[in-house]
Amino acid sequence: MRIRRTLTYLVFASCIVVFVVKNRAAEVRGGDWTISKSDEPGKVEFSLIEHRHGGVSSHESDWSMSSFQGVDFSKAGRQDVHFTITRDAGKIECEGFLKDGEGAGIFHFQPDASYPKQMESLGFPLDEEKQFAMAVQDVSLDFAKQIKGEHLTDLDTDKLVAFRIFRVDSAFIEAIRAEGLKISDSDKLVAFRIHGVTPQMIRSLHQAGYNPDEDMLIAMRIHGATPEWMDQIKKRGYDHVDLEKLIAFRIHGVSPEFIEKVQSLGYAHPDPDELIAMRIHNVTPEYISDMRGRGIKNLSIEQLVSMKIQGID
Repeated sequence: MRIRRTLTYLVFASCIVVFVVKNRAAEVRGGDWTISKSDEPGKVEFSLIEHRHGGVSSHESDWSMSSFQGVDFSKAGRQDVHFTITRDAGKIECEGFLKDGEGAGIFHFQPDASYPKQMESLGFPLDEEKQFAMAVQDVSLDFAKQIKGEHLTDLDTDKLVAFRIFRVDSAFIEAIRAEGLKISDSDKLVAFRIHGVTPQMIRSLHQAGYNPDEDMLIAMRIHGATPEWMDQIKKRGYDHVDLEKLIAFRIHGVSPEFIEKVQSLGYAHPDPDELIAMRIHNVTPEYISDMRGRGIKNLSIEQLVSMKIQGID
């Protein structure tokens, strides 16, 4: 048995299988597997590694223990194991050992001969490499049919695999659309999942009087302009600030705490653009207090920003 490896998770076409011809017979390629404990209850970290053409292709993710039929993860000590992961795309035959719920072994992939034709009939052509990736990610024929029925743009085989990886399914798409966002862009749906755009977030923004498009929602999540953070800004007197300016708040560090400190110095309600300018040019509450200590008082925010620009410290 090989020493357990530290693996890199690959999104597309990871853990692929190829065929080599030897003595006119096709030999199914395989590789190694490892199982280690996961932080998630009821799951294990399952890795598949294939060595090919001088390189290594790998897949690693958390799998439910129930995926490994016949394996007793609660059993103490060493045990020999043999299990089969059966998917529409084919079977992954694994054998090896476990010790106290962790272990390693070898695997071979047996592709389903009818799967490529069935997938191609749905508009998802694939090669041998993609077929193994689709087996690993459990891209079933039913899943492909459901996603095909959502009438999305730019949908292809790779994106179908990405949908499975990032949990973009019909329920998620319909929940997003139920909030009034008529999304059909495949890439943006994946981005929603990656960055955490949820139906609840969209609902909260609509209730607050905003109507963001897909790009704005993604940008808000990337920069942390969440409804929860917006509520904190609102408590400081900034209700229904333009979403682009709220994103600028996050980019430049206009935090609820910063606003509070500025207000405590007598600036009751600076314009959002003024707050952004203060952060860009490093006009801090400490700088204002220092100027006042030198006898320079009653300056407007515009004057303070101008002094900083001119290098007056």
